Amino acid sequence: MTRVQALEAEIERLTPHEFQELRSWLFEEDWSQWDAQIQSDSAQGKLDSLFESALAEHRAGETSEL
Repeated sequence: MTRVQALEAEIERLTPHEFQELRSWLFEEDWSQWDAQIQSDSAQGKLDSLFESALAEHRAGETSEL
């Protein structure tokens, strides 16, 4: 049995309230890791080309206000 399979079996034994708590924690953890990755990518300049592309589209009048 893999670790994931063991976790799945344990999750199936959770009460509805425990499951809700776990789900909330997983969502928060996922967003936290996503934020850290975006910050890291930005600090390394990996997003610069996206920024420049968006800025060029805006300057060319190809964007609209939200």
